[in-house]
Amino acid sequence: MAPFRVFSCATMSGMGQSEAKHPELPGPAVERALEEDVGTGDLTAALIPKNSRVVAEVVVRDDIVLCGSDWFDEVFRQLDPEVAVQWHARDGDAVSAGRTVCRLEGAARAILTGERTALNFLQTLSGTATLTHEYVAAVSGTGVTILDTRKTIPGLRAAQKYAVRCGGGKNHRQGLYDAILIKENHIAAAGGIGAAVDAARPQQVLIEVEAETLEQVAEALDAGSDRILLDNFSLELLREAVRLRDAHRTRSTELEASGGVSIEGVRDIAATGVDYISIGALTKNVVAADFSLRIL
Repeated sequence: MAPFRVFSCATMSGMGQSEAKHPELPGPAVERALEEDVGTGDLTAALIPKNSRVVAEVVVRDDIVLCGSDWFDEVFRQLDPEVAVQWHARDGDAVSAGRTVCRLEGAARAILTGERTALNFLQTLSGTATLTHEYVAAVSGTGVTILDTRKTIPGLRAAQKYAVRCGGGKNHRQGLYDAILIKENHIAAAGGIGAAVDAARPQQVLIEVEAETLEQVAEALDAGSDRILLDNFSLELLREAVRLRDAHRTRSTELEASGGVSIEGVRDIAATGVDYISIGALTKNVVAADFSLRIL
């Protein structure tokens, strides 16, 4: 694994938008998660005396980039606001295996009930942040920006996109509402790339065109697309697309490579001269970080 760096989780979006720390508060996601887990009540935690209080610690078993502390805190805030959580690391920090990341103190029932839900958020978001960090480290020094996609866990998009920023990446569009990505079917329905881009201009948002051939790259350049998504291009085709862009009269169109990007091949893609590489695996192929909560 590449050496860790510490990242700020509040960064600029890859689509050019300024984002707050969280696009939405963690409360609604936590409320849904607790509802599906706790339901009408935690039957096992009810075996513990009501007034019992405990101290617990959460230890990480992997080298990670930490992410999800606000979602973790929100679990216990909703169950029992008197549960105190003291963090020894912040979101975006590199944390080594074996380290205690936080300490909890409060009602035993609340801590036991919230344990799994809180750890689910922490392990999922830290897994996303850690994988993103690996890709960011792999292209270090190339000037290329690593982006996420809309291939997110339903209901956790804002949280996962925040995790990508904690790992040093940037966000592609949040959804269908904040940028335009003209794909194959849009092109066919609109009557061509030029017609689609012309129809998009009044929206006054970033306009991106997906290209599957060099001919489509040339069309998108002539149409004045802000960015072109190079879908599953070989390295040679990526280099040729960069040459086309650099020779074009505007030279301002950004190029984004996407499709089948692996950690082994990402630096070769970055070396072709593209500006962005978008990777669905950051949020789709999540390998959860390993955390455990132990009562002392």
